[in-house]
Amino acid sequence: MANILIIDNQAWVKDLYKEGLSGEGHKVSTTDDIESVRKNIFSFKPDLVLLNLYLQRGFIVWDVLRDIKMQDKNLPVLIVTAHEANVAKSHLSQSDGYLVKSHTAADELRQKVSTLLNRKPAVQEDLEATPEVIKQAAARKKNFRKVSKKKPVYHES
Repeated sequence: MANILIIDNQAWVKDLYKEGLSGEGHKVSTTDDIESVRKNIFSFKPDLVLLNLYLQRGFIVWDVLRDIKMQDKNLPVLIVTAHEANVAKSHLSQSDGYLVKSHTAADELRQKVSTLLNRKPAVQEDLEATPEVIKQAAARKKNFRKVSKKKPVYHES
């Protein structure tokens, strides 16, 4: 299954979500070390990130989200918040959705995680550079050079 990273400073949230997602067969890592995430998200090797809206003092969630997306724009990030009213809709477009924290949100969490994980492979498949894809790209580049070197022919009417 998938590697999921939970970035939250509340132990009950990390424990609850880790238990639920591990039960679905996912490998779940948790952290509240924001600096490590901002510097190198790949050290955690996530397929999906759950990011708490309210981080430790000094960190702004939208800056952390931007840093994650700069490292991997296709990595799904789900914002987790205590209150729906706290979600800034203007910044939400940078994320892949949000979830309101709750002891009863397990079904919604599983549904959103499943949706985001099922969406991600399609993006990756498009980017795979198989030998055949590389050959086709080289042929297109070669043909483009031939066409672009021809001088334009102008016809007078």
